Amino acid sequence: MSFEKKDVVEKFKTHATDTGSPEVQVALLTTRINYLAGHFKKFPKDFASRIGFLKMIGQRRRLLDYLKRTNKESYSDILKKLDLRK
Repeated sequence: MSFEKKDVVEKFKTHATDTGSPEVQVALLTTRINYLAGHFKKFPKDFASRIGFLKMIGQRRRLLDYLKRTNKESYSDILKKLDLRK
C-alpha cells in the first residue's frame, strides 16, 4: 500500500502507547479508503473489493458518530486533520 501504518498511528495517537483509539482507527480507515478510491478508478469492475470498501466507510461513519457523541473537540479536530467534510 501507499502508506505506512506506523506513521499514521504516530500522527494520530492520543498517548504514548495508543494504537486503537477511535482517532487512530478513523485515520487508518481513511488512508485505506483513499487508497481504494484510487484503485477503483483504475479497476472499476472490482466488485469484490468494493464490498469491503463500503464496509470500511460504514465503520468509519460509526466511529465518527461515537467520537461526536463522546468527545466533540476530538471529533472536530480529526475532521480538520483528515480533511473530511464541513
